[in-house]
Amino acid sequence: MLTKNKVKKVIDALELAYPDAQCALDYGTLYQLLVSVMLSAQATDASVNKATPALFAAAPDAQSMVKLSEEELQDYIRSIGLYKNKSKNVLAMSRQLLERFGGEVPGSFDDLVSLPGVGRKTANVVLAEGFGQQQIAVDTHVFRLANRIGITDEKDVLRTELGLHRAIPKDRWTLAHHALIFHGRQCCHARSPECGRCPINGICEKNGLQ
Repeated sequence: MLTKNKVKKVIDALELAYPDAQCALDYGTLYQLLVSVMLSAQATDASVNKATPALFAAAPDAQSMVKLSEEELQDYIRSIGLYKNKSKNVLAMSRQLLERFGGEVPGSFDDLVSLPGVGRKTANVVLAEGFGQQQIAVDTHVFRLANRIGITDEKDVLRTELGLHRAIPKDRWTLAHHALIFHGRQCCHARSPECGRCPINGICEKNGLQ
């Protein structure tokens, strides 16, 4: 595994390489952010962004969302993977948001993960993007890169998240999250990483690569 000094060099290099790294989801409110992140599970941000303008025009908040039937919601998000299960979760989450939080998205991790369909990754993204908290949301890119680069050496998502917490200064958690995602999308691909043009080539341990 990389030393903390080398981890700092990795984050510095990725920040320099991807100065515009940020959340790629389009949303207008905290509620829309929460719904968008829920819909993005095992789907691309681009596919979510194509579906949500019409959905949010019809149902911009929890009050209007719960008025949709499950079938109506499915019609809006049919182009997104796992749309049937996601429609159930979004409606159930919206009902509980109204019943327990007056329709307002809570700014507490424990409150967020208590909502249907909201896991650690979703909660961390909402807290980072919507509330300005320093969080690391471990999606497929972050999990793969953290363990490939050598920032962590773990076999599951939770241990990887906790390992990143230890390795990266807290004031850089959100930045590191975005930088790792951008690097995974643009250079360090799962099957064919472009090591020849990688900004951290020479620091990265290339774990798992032959």
